[in-house]
Amino acid sequence: MNRILSGALLAATLAFGACTTTAPPTRPAAWAAPEAIVAPSSFAGVHGLAIDRQGRLLAGSVVGNTLWEVDRQSGAARVLVKGPEGQADDIAVGPKGELAWTNYLMGALRMRDSDAAPMRVVAKDLPGLNSLDFDRRNGKLYASQVFLGDALWEIDPAGQKPPRLIKKDMGGFNGFEVGPDGMLYGPLWFKGQVVKIAPSDGAMTVIADGFQIPAAANLDGKGNLWVVDARSGELVRVELASGRKTVAKRLKPSLDNLAIAPEGTIYVSNMADNSIEAFNPATGELRLLTSGKLAVPAGLKIDGNDLFVADIFGFRQVDASSGAVRDIFRMQRDPELEYPFAVGLSATHFALASWFTGTVQLVDRKTLKTTGVIHGLKAPVDAIPMADGSVIVAEIATGSVTRASGPKFEDRQLLASGLAGPVQMIVGKDGALYVTEAAGKLTRIPLDASAPLRAVAEGLAMPEGVAQTPWGSFIVAETAARRLVEIDPASGSRRTVAENLPIGLEPGPGLPPPYVQTGVAVGSDGTIYMTADRNNALYRIRPQR
Repeated sequence: MNRILSGALLAATLAFGACTTTAPPTRPAAWAAPEAIVAPSSFAGVHGLAIDRQGRLLAGSVVGNTLWEVDRQSGAARVLVKGPEGQADDIAVGPKGELAWTNYLMGALRMRDSDAAPMRVVAKDLPGLNSLDFDRRNGKLYASQVFLGDALWEIDPAGQKPPRLIKKDMGGFNGFEVGPDGMLYGPLWFKGQVVKIAPSDGAMTVIADGFQIPAAANLDGKGNLWVVDARSGELVRVELASGRKTVAKRLKPSLDNLAIAPEGTIYVSNMADNSIEAFNPATGELRLLTSGKLAVPAGLKIDGNDLFVADIFGFRQVDASSGAVRDIFRMQRDPELEYPFAVGLSATHFALASWFTGTVQLVDRKTLKTTGVIHGLKAPVDAIPMADGSVIVAEIATGSVTRASGPKFEDRQLLASGLAGPVQMIVGKDGALYVTEAAGKLTRIPLDASAPLRAVAEGLAMPEGVAQTPWGSFIVAETAARRLVEIDPASGSRRTVAENLPIGLEPGPGLPPPYVQTGVAVGSDGTIYMTADRNNALYRIRPQR
């Protein structure tokens, strides 16, 4: 009896499954309006902070190429200096209220004497120009190079004299401040120390050590030096007289800079969260002024209900239904992470590509351990880990797509060359590679060399992200036109999915036009997902049938 019942149940179950098996979704008649599943935020990575003579809180963004003003009560932010001139890694206020900031990626230092005064470049050709400050006693201006250089300079505020080299090879003299004694107080990023440097001869004295990655330091006028540790996420008070350290507050890793207001409030920036927090050292109260769930969302892939976002200052997993965001990697907390601009996906691995560092990082999806890093690439803008262990890499600087394999990925097979700015890639349902080219193409590249390259579509406006729908068409982000289009691979015909989108962030001078790649992914039901580099949001666009 039980055996018969079991057989009947099994048969019924199989029949029910057969009856309810759904066919792949068909091409929709139209698309719904985009909806943000991860809300927008300000900045695009927030770095240097300063309080000006008007009491305004100023914040700088390098990737966002902008200098912002943040309301110290509400947290509302607005752009004070637009890009690319507003690109600011650090900000300083002079004794007469003049404002100066470092254009990190441009290697320049800009100033203006007031909001109404014109901007002027007072130093240039200093790659990695990072931190700066004025000596408020005499108006002297100092600036340091970090990461793309390692030097400390005195800068002529008038821009008439060449910079004077004070000291080299310090160990990354990052967010520093000039004290009332004329000495320069700041951290050594690569040595875990905070020091003071005499600008006259470069003599350096260690004040305290034992930090993980000290990113910035400011004086409070009460005998203390306040330090943010990027890796530990700690805000630390250092007594200048003794060097004694006290952890005042534990925050999230990826801290970048701080500013102390006249009344003592300490403002702290976090590049991975686009956040600024206000700390009251007298009461220990911490108040969040502004923040975001994503920092600078770029490349995007989907697997089931999971969206994976290359977030430049982090690598994030987003729930496609709820929009909940989870850190996989976070800048500084996870030292192997190298500013990912794109993410590739296989059943076993992630591939994180960074044109900025020339690397592709391979990560085991199960253990989240880095299994390999390919170095020395020429501006890799995307990478796809393959089932056989090889990695397909697109290099915009060479206009090529290459398969890397073997020990340490030293074996290279050229798949395509002469491409006009490859940007993003996917492996299509037919097994071929589809690549967007910045010059305006979607190109098909057979991986088995069975046919020549073929342009699927031409005349696109700076195409970046690409994904294939369940019914076989391609969704492409035309960032110069700020729209998504659907392309039929057979005919090349296209229709607009959505327009007037917050995508297509402009680069600064000398940077590749596909600056922060707009990522596109399509779910199994045909829903489109898109990253937005102009407001740091993630959008969902549902098909309408």
